[in-house]
Amino acid sequence: MSGPNGDPVVPLGEATGDEDYAALDFMLDQINFCLDHLEEKNDQLHAQLQELLESNRQARRDFQMQIHQDLTNSPDGEHSDT
Repeated sequence: MSGPNGDPVVPLGEATGDEDYAALDFMLDQINFCLDHLEEKNDQLHAQLQELLESNRQARRDFQMQIHQDLTNSPDGEHSDT
């Protein structure tokens, strides 16, 4: 477990050099795994946001084109059915 500031609690006299390195190696592996997972999630979110941004841009272009066509087809601002 960890102490009040997040440092691992290692009882004095129980861990020797090899055990210290093994514990540190294990903690670093866990941190590396978590960072890899976060990076993967970040990449997925970035891709989804890029898709959403492009979709919104396309919807905006379509909307602006429709408004332009409506204004071009009826100069007084009213829709004509003929």
